[in-house]
Amino acid sequence: MYEMDIKKYLNKAGYDTVDASFYSLIRTWKSWYVGDVNKFHRYKMYNGKEHISCRRLGLGMAKKLSEDIADLLLNERVQITIQDKETNEFVMNVLDNNNFWVIGNDYQERKAYTGTVAYVPYLDDIEVSENGAVIPGDTGKVKINYVSAANIYPLSWCNGYISECAFVFPKVIGTEKYAHIQLHILEDGMYVIENHVVECTAGAGKEIHTENWRELHGFETMSEKIYTGSPERQFVIDRLNIANNSDIDNPMGVAIFANSIDVLRGIDTVYDSYINEFLLGKKRIFAAPELMGEDILGNPVFDPNDVVFYQLPEGYLKDGGKPIETVDMEIRAEAHEKAINDNLNMLSMKCGFGQNHYKFENGSVQTATQVISENSDMYRAISKHELILEDVLDELIRIIARLGSVLGVKTNPETEIVINFDDSIIEDKTAERQQDRQDVSMGVMSHAEYRAKWYGETLKEAQSKLPEQNRVME
Repeated sequence: MYEMDIKKYLNKAGYDTVDASFYSLIRTWKSWYVGDVNKFHRYKMYNGKEHISCRRLGLGMAKKLSEDIADLLLNERVQITIQDKETNEFVMNVLDNNNFWVIGNDYQERKAYTGTVAYVPYLDDIEVSENGAVIPGDTGKVKINYVSAANIYPLSWCNGYISECAFVFPKVIGTEKYAHIQLHILEDGMYVIENHVVECTAGAGKEIHTENWRELHGFETMSEKIYTGSPERQFVIDRLNIANNSDIDNPMGVAIFANSIDVLRGIDTVYDSYINEFLLGKKRIFAAPELMGEDILGNPVFDPNDVVFYQLPEGYLKDGGKPIETVDMEIRAEAHEKAINDNLNMLSMKCGFGQNHYKFENGSVQTATQVISENSDMYRAISKHELILEDVLDELIRIIARLGSVLGVKTNPETEIVINFDDSIIEDKTAERQQDRQDVSMGVMSHAEYRAKWYGETLKEAQSKLPEQNRVME
C-alpha cells in the first residue's frame, strides 16, 4: 500500500494524519541516500541527432552524512546505567536479544536520511483475555519493532509530541503481500493497541477479518485489541533535532541534508565533470591508414589492441592531412578539486559538521579526525541531537521495564537512569577530566559527582562506592 492508500484507510477509520506530500519528500531524501535520483543521476541528453540516456556519477555524500551522524550519536561507547539491579538486568537482556546496538545504529542512519524512526516494544508469545488484558505467563518475551519514517503515520500530536500513531509493517506471505497496520490510540486516558491486516496484492486495501488472519503465517497469535492499562505510550518516536520547515505543524523530522539538496546536486555535478575530464581528455594518436600496416616481417606496426591509436579514413593523406597527429588535452583536475572542496565545505557547514570536516583529495573524500572544541558548530549540533536521543533511550528503557512488570518480572519503571554519550570524538576528554580533578580538589565538585560522571554511575551508586573517608566529606 502506498502512503495515499494508508491515508485513505486511516481517514475511513476516522483518523487523519500528516499530508501525503510529506511522504513524497521522504522518498526524495531516500533517493539521494541511495545515490540514484531520477532525472538527475539518470537523465537524457540531446546530441544533435537523438536523445541518449546518461548516468551522472556521484560522491554519495547523503549516505556519508547519514553514516557519520549515526556513528557519533549511537555507538558501542554509549553507557546506560540503570540504578535498580533487576531492572538493569532485564532491560539489557531485552536490548541484547533484540540486537539493539546493531539495529539501533542502523536506524540512527535511517533517521538521518528520513528524519524520523520509531521503536515499538511489544509482548510476544503471550495470552490475552477476552477483554484485551494481558495474562501474565512464563513464556512471554519483550520484542522491539523498528519502524522507518515511510511507515509512521501520526494521528494526534501537540507541540511536536505524538500521542497517538499508526505504524505499518509490510508482510509477504507466500506470493501475497499484506500490510499489518497497528494503531496506538487513547481511550479514556489509557492506551489501546489495535491490530489490522490489509491485503495489498489482489483486492488491495481490503481488510482481512480476525478469524481469517489466524490462518496466515506470522499472525496466528496476534490479538485484535490490547488494553495496556497505562497512560504512557508504548512506542518511541526518534527524530533529528532539526525544525521541520516543510510544514511547521508537522511533528515528523527532516533529513540531515533536507535543506542541502542544491549543494548535493552541485557536488555530484562537479564530480561527474571531474571524472569525465579524465575520460574525454585521454591521449589519442590519429594515424593515416598507410601507417597502420605491417613491417617487412609481417608484424603490425602498431598494436591493434592499443586503444590510444585511431585509424583515420582512407585518402586522408591525399587530402593534405598529416600522417600522424597527437591529441593530448589538458585536464583541469585542480579546478575541479577546488570546486568539489568548496561544495563539501558548504555541505558540512549546512549539516552541522562545521568547516573543513570533509576534504576531497586523491580521488576520494577524507574525513577530519582532529579533536573539536566545545565552541565548534559540530559540538553544538551533536549536543542538540543528543537532547532528543537521551529522552528516546530513557523512554524506551522505561517502556521495556513496564512490559517486564506485566510479565511478572520485578522491574521498576521509575528507577533512575543515566545515559552517557561517547563525546570522545568531539571533546578533549583528557583535558576535561583534568579540569574536573582540579574542581574536586578545590571543593567545587564532589567526589561522588566526579565518579558518577566518569564511571557512568548514578549519583547514589557513586556515593555508595566511595572510600569511607570520602563519604564522610561528601
